[in-house]
Amino acid sequence: MKHNYKVISLMLILFLLAQVVGLVVVDYYITSDLPLGIEKPDFEPNTSFIPLFFFILVATFIILLIFKLELFWLWRFWFFISVLVTLIISFNVFFGILFAIIFAFVLTLWRLFIPNPIVHNFTELFIYGAMATIFVPILNLWSIFILLILISIYDYIAVRKTKHMVKMAKSQTKAKLFAGLAVPYEKNVAILGGGDIGFPLLFAAVVMINFNLNLFDFRTYIVPLFSGLMLFTLFTLGEKKKYYPAMPYITLGCVLGLGILLFFI
Repeated sequence: MKHNYKVISLMLILFLLAQVVGLVVVDYYITSDLPLGIEKPDFEPNTSFIPLFFFILVATFIILLIFKLELFWLWRFWFFISVLVTLIISFNVFFGILFAIIFAFVLTLWRLFIPNPIVHNFTELFIYGAMATIFVPILNLWSIFILLILISIYDYIAVRKTKHMVKMAKSQTKAKLFAGLAVPYEKNVAILGGGDIGFPLLFAAVVMINFNLNLFDFRTYIVPLFSGLMLFTLFTLGEKKKYYPAMPYITLGCVLGLGILLFFI
């Protein structure tokens, strides 16, 4: 078992909360414009997985280069802007734009300069809904399925073969600016990368929109439940102090969830 049951339970709760909050944010912006004049990208849904996957590769390379050259100030700046903007987008759904800007600015500064597990994980719950909102309109079931397959293959290679994803996770943790869930316990830290939260949310959001589901329909949450179930499987079968590619498990959970959902359509 990778972590004890208490930590695993907390990680799963946070993961599922991020999925639910993310779906609420996505649902809101289906009929509303993004704040701050932010425009959604314009790609062909059937082939949008190509530029998105390329963007992910480029972003990963840049982050690795930043840590390789020890340009931590640049990572902090990039991290600050990313967290601030995504929190504003998500908080706007719940508080309105004025309070969204204030809360986002305070919490982003708090997270960067006074590291705290509660603030860290609280902000993580709202980040991925904003990201999903930006990219969901350019995806359909075909493109998000292919994207998840590509990401799963890449995740396996990056963790098991080249191990550069492990180095990046360690560098982020050392810099105390980790993008993802992080639960410290005893002398360890249980982590789940941001992509492991964001990609299943993208899949669940595309499914919700594709089948015209709403937030009060239990079918909306079938995909998140199954992706969470596969994440639980990984945590249970995994060994301590070993890094595992989570996306192959999560992608399987997404596909299984979609298969179960089809029985209720």
